Amino acid sequence: MRTCSPPRPGRIDAAHRTCLIARFSYLYAHDRLVAETLLRTCICNMEMVQRIIYIAAVESFHAAKAAFRKVKISVKDALALHHAGPESLEVAALEYIACHKDLFNVCQCVQAVICCMSSNPKIPCAPEIDFCVIRNLIRELCCLAFLMQTLVPPLDIAVGEDGEVFNKSMYHRSCDSDFTASLVAYHKWPALMERNVVIVKGEAVTR
Repeated sequence: MRTCSPPRPGRIDAAHRTCLIARFSYLYAHDRLVAETLLRTCICNMEMVQRIIYIAAVESFHAAKAAFRKVKISVKDALALHHAGPESLEVAALEYIACHKDLFNVCQCVQAVICCMSSNPKIPCAPEIDFCVIRNLIRELCCLAFLMQTLVPPLDIAVGEDGEVFNKSMYHRSCDSDFTASLVAYHKWPALMERNVVIVKGEAVTR
């Protein structure tokens, strides 16, 4: 195992958390729109474009969390051989992973996301689309989701379902929504959560 710096002080961990939250918001405000533009070159239906981006975000978090669990098991097994505290083995493993981001095979994770999207039944036109056009967005989401797992508690996204009751505490209503409708037609961006608390609202369309 490689050496790691001492555990991060609380204020540094808080700054790291703030930075990750800001990055999530930037992906929504900037990278999501770039991805929309790229997809519009091959898909005319704007709703389908927005659905694809939402699915990409959800699948990126799923894949990154699965990858993180595997890395953490490996790191904990290695650290257990010489771990003496004062922090718990769990915290020591999180600190180690945060120090050594190269443990995460992001290229493999991105490919897993693209494969899942290619067989997703909610994207009927998937065989005709090269999801590699939004590879940069998927890569950024995977990296962000992975790093969010090193926080205590970790940050995660809420996964919404079409037809669910619109929750104004969790989502912004998109500008093209029917503001009198109470059900979600589809989601454009997931909400960021810390346990059961909304940290950053997502966006949904109601009709």
